[in-house]
Amino acid sequence: MRWIKGLILAVILLIVVLVGILFAVNNQQTVALNLIWLELPAVSLSVWLLATLVFGVLLGMLAMLGVYVRLKATLARSERHNKQQRKELDNLRTREFKELA
Repeated sequence: MRWIKGLILAVILLIVVLVGILFAVNNQQTVALNLIWLELPAVSLSVWLLATLVFGVLLGMLAMLGVYVRLKATLARSERHNKQQRKELDNLRTREFKELA
């Protein structure tokens, strides 16, 4: 079963790489990007599109960093609370056995 999952993953990766190569080959036109305050050099359209994709992914990860840190803190707090509750439960169980003896 594990090798089937690896094979499917390899096929999907191969398809993504082939689509990326086709994308780069079909978008060879050079485009100079003019930002309001900055003129960027003329590079192929595929490079600009892939650069904006990478920039967007990084910006999205940065935007989600606050949510991630908050969730990790909540998880740590819940784990501490769970540990405290387990300790209290074990204490009550042993006290019950001591009272019966």
